This record gives sequence, C-alpha cells and structure tokens, in this order.
Amino acid sequence: MRARSTLFTIFLEYVYPERRAPVRDLIAMMEVLGFSEAAVRAALSRSAKRGWVEPRRLGRLAYYALSDRVYWQVRQVRKRLYDPPSPWDGRFLLVLPEGPKERGERERFRREMALLGYGSLQSGVYLGAGVDPAATRELLAFYGLSATLFRAEHLGAKEEVLRAFPLEEASAHYQALFPQGVPEDPLGAFQALTRLVHEMRKLLFLDPLLPPELLPPNFPGLAARERFLALREVLYRRAEPFLKELSLPFSALSPQAR
Repeated sequence: MRARSTLFTIFLEYVYPERRAPVRDLIAMMEVLGFSEAAVRAALSRSAKRGWVEPRRLGRLAYYALSDRVYWQVRQVRKRLYDPPSPWDGRFLLVLPEGPKERGERERFRREMALLGYGSLQSGVYLGAGVDPAATRELLAFYGLSATLFRAEHLGAKEEVLRAFPLEEASAHYQALFPQGVPEDPLGAFQALTRLVHEMRKLLFLDPLLPPELLPPNFPGLAARERFLALREVLYRRAEPFLKELSLPFSALSPQAR
C-alpha cells in the first residue's frame, strides 16, 4: 500500500460522505497503517500539487478536502462497491470516444473506464453491461471528449463478450483477498479493514461486476463480494473504539455512510 493510494482509501471508507478531514486524523489513521507523519504530510503535499486535494483551515485546525474531480471518483467507487446492482435488460453499452491522443492520458482514461465497468473490445472501443450511462458521460466531459454511444444486443456466444474483460486476472486476485484471521483489537481490526477495502476497490479495475447471466462458471466474484460485505461489518464493529477517538463526523461511521 502506497501513501497516496492509501489516503484515497481513507477518504473513501472513513471520511465519506464528508469530503474533508483534519490533518491530525489523517495522520493518526495512517500511522496505524505503518506510515510516518512525514510520509503522510509529503503524500498530502504531492496530492495537493496534482489538484487531488485542497488544503483548508478552520481556525487553527488544518484540513484537507478532496477536489471535485476526486470526490466524483470516490462516489463512483462507493457505488460499485456498496450499491446493489441494477437489473440488466440484456443490452450492452458501446462507447467510441474520439481520443485521448496523448499516451499517458489515454491510459488514465482506459483505467477510469474500467473503474466504471467497461472492457475493451479493441483499441478505442469500450463495452459495458449494466454500466451507468450518466457516469460515462461525466467521465467523457472530464476529459473533454466527444463520443458515439450505442445500446446493442450481442448475437453470439457470451464467451465472445467475456474476452473484453480480465476475468481470469480478477479471479486470481479474489483467491488472495481475505485475511487468514480476524483481529479482535480495534487497531488490528482497523488495519485489516483498511487493507481489505483497499484491495477490493483495486479489484474494480479488473472485475467489471457483470450481470450474473454473463459470468463464466465458478467465477468467485459474487461470493467474494458477499463475504467482503459481511467481513467489513465485523471489522467495523471491532475497529469502532479507535474510529470514535477521531474527530471525524459521526456520519462517516453511520450505516448509511457504510
């Protein structure tokens, strides 16, 4: 776990639906995860320079708040992790964007499309099943891209569609996702919970959360998701004494936020 990526997980899991957190709380949580105060401050400073977070003050208290762009990403990740899937009408969404042309930006766009649940049929052609069209248009707008969108039925075998998604790689990652034991103490539970959420949200780049009708036999994603949600609740209860020592708003610990 790297510092900046871990900070994203902290905001995603413990700060949301708020978008700002006191620096002292971010340091306290990150220190439990093995990061020094200097490393946390450096990660926050680099994130601010990239426009991911914004430093703020309230009296003598220093905060960092997520930028609009990153807060949007947090919402998308939480929707995919925690919202029940919508019914699928059997049709796919095809997206043909015009760009990006620069290689680095093109790769970032591809990863964010994967985060929304899209696979790549071929270069520049994205395929999704049960994806959110509104989020897709918002992402295109962030990149300043125009695109042609189609809703379509597939007339061949589902194996032809599944080649667009890295399901074998996702399956291998699911096998190693869960810890061997569940810590009893609050700090150990916080560590285990944060690492679990961190790895699960990274899996969204590999697992598009396809409708069950499309999944290959014995794909572990659905069972892993159920186990993840159940274990998350157990770890939250055990970590709560530590979390309540922080000055985060109680909404961050409520069942609605979780």
